[in-house]
Amino acid sequence: MMKYLVILADGFADEPIERLGGKTPMMAAHTPHIDELCKLSRCGFLKTVPDSLHPGSEVANMTIMGYDAEKYYEGRGVLEAAALGVDIEANDLVFRCNLVTEEDGKLLNHSAGHISTEEAQELIVALNEYLGNGVVQFHTGVSYRHVLVIKNGRKGLSCTPPHDVPGEYVETILPKPLEGNETVTLLRKLMFDSIDLLNNHPVNIKRKKEGKSVANMIWPWSPGFKPNMPTIEELYGIKHGAVISAVDLIHGLGRFGGLQSIFVEGATGLYTTNYSGKASAALEALDTNEYVFLHIEAPDEAGHEGDVELKIKTLEDIDQLVVKPILSYLNANKDKLSVALLPDHPTPCEIRTHTRDYVPFMIYRPEVEADSVLVYDESSVKEGAHGFVDQTQFMQLLLSGKK
Repeated sequence: MMKYLVILADGFADEPIERLGGKTPMMAAHTPHIDELCKLSRCGFLKTVPDSLHPGSEVANMTIMGYDAEKYYEGRGVLEAAALGVDIEANDLVFRCNLVTEEDGKLLNHSAGHISTEEAQELIVALNEYLGNGVVQFHTGVSYRHVLVIKNGRKGLSCTPPHDVPGEYVETILPKPLEGNETVTLLRKLMFDSIDLLNNHPVNIKRKKEGKSVANMIWPWSPGFKPNMPTIEELYGIKHGAVISAVDLIHGLGRFGGLQSIFVEGATGLYTTNYSGKASAALEALDTNEYVFLHIEAPDEAGHEGDVELKIKTLEDIDQLVVKPILSYLNANKDKLSVALLPDHPTPCEIRTHTRDYVPFMIYRPEVEADSVLVYDESSVKEGAHGFVDQTQFMQLLLSGKK
């Protein structure tokens, strides 16, 4: 039986950067093993975000998993709630809820300096104690990523992802009603009430003394209700599959898709993540699964920080610690395994947020001859055999090897 491994390097792609001599971080990074995999593969460009939707990781990863995002996407919050095991009822409006840093009326940092989960847990407990009730409930996620549930909430509102607007004045980017909507009034009150509460919490007092960013405001966004998604087996006939990630939304997508969640010790979603452990877990998972989705968040976080050198480091770490062992495994199992590598969306360092540009991808399949692309980057794949591919066609290419 053919096995399928997708290596998803979140935010991997970028734009040319002047101080890199017009190269992207991908072009500047030393990635010999990625290029070796590229020489065995066919390449192309993939549109992961429909024009009607925001270029979020939830939409892009849903597309790469083979779902029509315009049909099934409900919001990021509900996916993360599923990953956390939150019991979601039909009328629950679920938000992703960041802990962010607010200062002098501006949103300074979408991640509160990547606050630890242990510290965040204390803040979520306080939020539930003082702001939670029969209508409002907070649920602890990982680091700065949490969930807010509003019973009988109304969805006619627009929320801004905090990673899209670093440095903007809070008053200009608050949730807005698309129609008369009391849920917006409640959200705004919760956001401003959280400032006084969190600023005076011992966790933030200690972080401030240590010179760290404080988590002194909540930021709810990406609202949605429970989606009605078919499983990967129902869509593509894959009976056993797994996702490996440090990010709740990926595990949420996996759970709605009927995939097993695999958690790796030391996987953080940052440049300090356990790359080797994730690669080993993916190869081990192939023993019992037909399809494995290996998600690595680190390049995306570096892009959001605008840190070019850090992004290059994450690309080189993925090459050495993830692709190298997978390539070694592939060389011993070339007739049994198909491998794809791609980002979900670009996260250019110079703008520090996602774009909806097509992303470069490669797919190795044992029965398909490689194309002429020898180096994997945002420019070289223009010569790839797959050309420009739209949305769910990626999964069809991975499974069939034919355009």
